[in-house]
Amino acid sequence: MPRINGERLLADLRHLRSIGAQGRGVVRPAFSAKDMEARRWLKQRYEAAGLEATIDGVGNLYGRSRRPGRSLLSGSHSDTQPTGGWLDGALGVVYALEVVRALAEDEATRALPVDAVSFQDEESRFLGCLGSRSLTGELTPAMEEGVADSRGVTLADALKEAGLAGVPRLRLDPARFCGFVEAHIEQGPTLEDTAHRIGVVSGIVGLRGIRFEFRGQQNHAGTTMMRTRRDASAALYELAHRINQEFPKVAAERTVWTMGRVRVEPNATSIVPGYADMDLQFRDQSEAPLKAFEAVVERLVAEMNARGRVKVTATPSRAPIAPTQMDPGLRAHLEAAAERHAPGKWQVMPSGAFHDAGIVSARIPSAMLFIPSIGGISHDFAEDSRDQDIVLGCQVLADAAAAILAEANPPAQSTAPCPV
Repeated sequence: MPRINGERLLADLRHLRSIGAQGRGVVRPAFSAKDMEARRWLKQRYEAAGLEATIDGVGNLYGRSRRPGRSLLSGSHSDTQPTGGWLDGALGVVYALEVVRALAEDEATRALPVDAVSFQDEESRFLGCLGSRSLTGELTPAMEEGVADSRGVTLADALKEAGLAGVPRLRLDPARFCGFVEAHIEQGPTLEDTAHRIGVVSGIVGLRGIRFEFRGQQNHAGTTMMRTRRDASAALYELAHRINQEFPKVAAERTVWTMGRVRVEPNATSIVPGYADMDLQFRDQSEAPLKAFEAVVERLVAEMNARGRVKVTATPSRAPIAPTQMDPGLRAHLEAAAERHAPGKWQVMPSGAFHDAGIVSARIPSAMLFIPSIGGISHDFAEDSRDQDIVLGCQVLADAAAAILAEANPPAQSTAPCPV
């Protein structure tokens, strides 16, 4: 089996961390100058590893193997949250690069083709998993039209600023691939709490997002009596409280919900707010709790509107994402490699976070591998993993990749490569 170079792997991860570094973390939002700098540096590393590397019209960095046969696609994303950690996404991108090199350096595996990818905008500056949606053909002009970030910058302007306007966009050809494997930090505490070093993902949760708007009447805070107020903020707080009361009644064991963004206008101490809005997000690994939550939301909004003081509306804040099961065949190879390198120290687990693999799985068989996050912390400058876990995870991925590719490309078979 191929042997990865742990020192080389860690050095590449740390160099990538330096691009956009702030304190212990990284600020490298999609299409920013630092994001594009990172993609250009990774492109050079891809080319040095023998890949044919391209940055396409949505910013995806794609490294295509020149070797014949059915290829394994691996990678993740290199954009970050506005104040992000250094391993979220970056781990899987550099893992893919190291797997390409490790297989090429081993006589038994050097003929096996691995394609590497760094998807653009997984972190939703403009549109969550923009890059993987584009590569798989899910992204439509209607989805792109008018999309802007939180500061009002449009996607079209960001593409132009990054030098990508008019650049051709790549499209995945399923016939080329035997599968996609994405490695990632867990972004939660489960592996650390159970003293396990590897997680093999069983499935990725589905997700719903709802935006509530509350329209009342702005007024003077001192002269407007409580009984006559049409206070938009009070309605927001009431609905948030009711959600936390009602959702547990229909939630499954791993259902989670978050009200992570609120806005009150005009946001002044002496004014009764006339407008407010709030974003609700909920996730589960099966559809039933998600549909139950949607029904609860519909009922609560109807009950509040029946009183007539503040008008409440609920609209989707993002396209719904269905729960996704990982491919059993790819999983079996990951599990075998995990047992070989971390006997008894790995587990099968769902992913509570969404990932590009959830998009790619609609086109080709997909699987995921996790390593522990220290303290379960992610989407924060404090995000980190132990060096020994980083190295172990990449070795597990390399072993699994070799086994997957050997199965997909038996010695007697000769298949001409297909264009991406």
